[in-house]
Amino acid sequence: MPPAIHSLLQRVRAGGMGLPGGLKLWISLLSFGFLLAALVGHGRQLLQLSLDGQGWLWLLLGVGVSLLSLVANGFSLAVILRWLGLRPRWSELVRAYLETNLRKFLPGGIWHLTSRVQLLRGGEAPLAVPASAGLALAAVLLDPLLAAVAALALVAAGGWQNGLALLGVLPLALLWPRWLNPLLGRLERRKASELGLEVEAAAAPPIRGYPWPPLLGQLLFVLLRFGGFACCVQAFDLSYSLSWGGWLAGFALAWTAGLVVPGAPGGLGVFEAALLLRLGFAIPEAPLLAIAISYRLVVTLADLLAALTARLDGPRQKAVSATAP
Repeated sequence: MPPAIHSLLQRVRAGGMGLPGGLKLWISLLSFGFLLAALVGHGRQLLQLSLDGQGWLWLLLGVGVSLLSLVANGFSLAVILRWLGLRPRWSELVRAYLETNLRKFLPGGIWHLTSRVQLLRGGEAPLAVPASAGLALAAVLLDPLLAAVAALALVAAGGWQNGLALLGVLPLALLWPRWLNPLLGRLERRKASELGLEVEAAAAPPIRGYPWPPLLGQLLFVLLRFGGFACCVQAFDLSYSLSWGGWLAGFALAWTAGLVVPGAPGGLGVFEAALLLRLGFAIPEAPLLAIAISYRLVVTLADLLAALTARLDGPRQKAVSATAP
């Protein structure tokens, strides 16, 4: 590899080609700038939009569906752990997952991962036997990786889309052990240093089979996530503007961008900008902005309710465990 190209790649990996503040900061600024420009340009139309009683009920239902999606994601993590050969205590694991979920909004975007790795390795792990550092890290990294692959596969629901459907399903091939093991190894080495783990201790045993059960669990999670988004579409009575396959494809692509593109924690700004760019050709920007903003509020409220419920349920669950024979 030529030295100039090698140097360029090293600078990208190190955090944004020497940009002040790093790549994440600039992606966040660009996303927020794009949204701000859209809000300023369509502010008057946004103010003219209003919700009737039925619309507010749809948003309330969206909070419930989004809350259910978080529970499904907690169960999906349990399925991943079971697939890796561990024995999760399902209800305790889901509660711990919901309790740590809010930490994804902290600066850096890794504190929810750090908490889960530490939890799975600790003496109070929601497992029959605490996991090794390698298995804990592998499970925590497989969770968003499988979710992203499942979401991209759903892009095909919108039809051919000039080849975008094919690009969406191609990542499914990356989950075969031949490709997944090197990819997961690279992710483990990168995250191990960020999480303060020794690279050697964080190495997980190689994966032997295709992760069908965890992938199906993540597919259910993403579909429920879309269910919350669909409630926001219904709240503004815009389902007629596009087929539900088109809505699903646009949401799946934007949601994946918010998950994997480095930017503000929780995909804040990236999801909204990607949604506007993908669906702005078919939906007027003002109603689409209203849907994106309402969805952000719906899922944030669901995150808060999930964390609060898990925190309040913690003492009760410990008391039940202590009195069990």
